[in-house]
Amino acid sequence: MSSASINRNSAYADRPYREFALRREGMIHAMDGGLWLHRHVWKGRPMAHLVSTNRERLLLYGRSVGLPPHRLQEKPLKDPRTGERREAWHWDLVGELLPPR
Repeated sequence: MSSASINRNSAYADRPYREFALRREGMIHAMDGGLWLHRHVWKGRPMAHLVSTNRERLLLYGRSVGLPPHRLQEKPLKDPRTGERREAWHWDLVGELLPPR
């Protein structure tokens, strides 16, 4: 499987976040300050984390979709390139806040 972004050459290229086929590539994008949308299933429900080391970009996205700033969660993440923990934040996106595929 290619490490290319799932968004590349798609109708969704203008979205402020990117999805990746490989988790590692998404983590690197988030570590570089991009917005990484990581989809998964939690307790049988589809959800996603929107992850970044750029808190301001996450807050900007949150404002654009009506998320209150107090819901932004801080969780340090390990940079896959260096193994070092870095400050990072994420939104939990479920239900109507979950972007379409």
